[in-house]
Amino acid sequence: MKKRYDDFERFLKKQLKRDPEFKAEYKRLEPVYSLIENEIRLRLSKKMTQKELAKEMNTSQSAISRFEAGNIMPSMRFINKLARALDAEIEIKFKQRYNVAKEVYPQ
Repeated sequence: MKKRYDDFERFLKKQLKRDPEFKAEYKRLEPVYSLIENEIRLRLSKKMTQKELAKEMNTSQSAISRFEAGNIMPSMRFINKLARALDAEIEIKFKQRYNVAKEVYPQ
């Protein structure tokens, strides 16, 4: 798993530098990718397989696989089930984007 993850990290860095459209789309989806990455790291740290996690969530292994592959947009219900199955807390927050134009010229 570590080798494949390292290969992906190298690929991702290269694509982000090389392709502005890829970078824009990645930035748009970054919160979902971050959620997926955190779930995978936590699951692996608990030495759980996708099948074991699915059983804890009362779902299918293929649902976990689709989520981890980024093929589904998870609902809050799914995220809550993930958190309970992984004995984890959910932290969601909004951060204000800094935009000079809006501060100088408020609408």
